[in-house]
Amino acid sequence: MMINTRLILCTLAAALAANSAMATEGGGSSYPVGAENYTCCAVPPPGMYGIVWAQHYSADKAVDNNGDTVTPDDFKVTANAIVPRFIYVTDKQWHGASVALHGILPLVDLDVHVTDGVEQSKSGLGDATVGLAFGWHHSQALHSLFAIDVIVPTGSYKKDDIANPGRNHWAIQPVLGVSNMNPHGFNYDLKAMWTYNLENSATSYQDGQELIFDYALGWGLGDRWVAGIGGYVYQQVTDDTQDGDTVADNRGKALAVGPSVRYDSGTGWFATFKYQQETQVKNRAEGSTLWIKTVFPF
Repeated sequence: MMINTRLILCTLAAALAANSAMATEGGGSSYPVGAENYTCCAVPPPGMYGIVWAQHYSADKAVDNNGDTVTPDDFKVTANAIVPRFIYVTDKQWHGASVALHGILPLVDLDVHVTDGVEQSKSGLGDATVGLAFGWHHSQALHSLFAIDVIVPTGSYKKDDIANPGRNHWAIQPVLGVSNMNPHGFNYDLKAMWTYNLENSATSYQDGQELIFDYALGWGLGDRWVAGIGGYVYQQVTDDTQDGDTVADNRGKALAVGPSVRYDSGTGWFATFKYQQETQVKNRAEGSTLWIKTVFPF
C-alpha cells in the first residue's frame, strides 16, 4: 500500500487531544476532545482548586473523507497523558457571574507505529492552555459558564517527526457550557467550543476552525454516584489551508460515546470515569479513550 505521508505524519501531534490522523495538520486538535464529564461547567466557590486528568488513547486505523481505512494493517497509535489543571475562583462578580482563571499543562507520552521502520516514541510537555471564565449559578442544580481559552504552543515540535507533543501554533477557543446536577435524578452536562487555529510557522499550514461538544448524560443514584453515558461530537467547519491554498476534502468529523460515572466523596473532592469509542469518523484516526478526572480543593 502506498502511504500518504500527509495523512500519517504527526499522527498524534496533539496527544492531549487523544485524536489524530488526517484532517487538520496531522489529524490532531489543540483541544483534548471528550475530556470533560459531569459537573464540567459549574464554577466552584471562591478559592484554589486542582484537577488532574489521566488519559489513555489507542487507535489502529485512520480513515479518509469516505470513511475508508488508509493506514497499513499494523498501524498503531497510543497516547498516555497526565494533565494537571489549576483553577482560581476569585471573589469578584461580573453581571452576577463568578470570575475564574485557569491554566493547564499536559505531560504526554506518545507512541506512533505506521508500519515496519516508520515509528517513533516521544515524551514531554504538551501545549498549555490559559483562560478566563465567568460562571453563573441559576439554582442549586443549574449552572452555566462562558470562557475564553488560549492554547499556547509550549509542546516540543519538529516538522519531520511523526510523534509531536505540540502542534506549533496558537489557538483561541470561546467556550459555552451548562451543567445540571441532581443527586436523585437526571444530570446533564454540555460544553461547546469553537476553536480558531492560527498558522504553523514551520509548515505554513493553518488548520480549519473546529466545532466541538463534550457531553455527559446520567442519573443520580442518591448515594454520591451518577451513572450514564458521555463522549463528544467533533466537526471541522472550515477547510485547512497551506501556503494560502485550500486543502480540499479534508475536514474532520467524529462522534464518540461510552459509559460514564461520577463519584462525589462528600468531603470536597470527586472523580469521574469515562470510556468512549469513536465512530462516524472522517479524515482522522478512529480509536477509543479512557479518561479519569479528579477534582479537589486546596
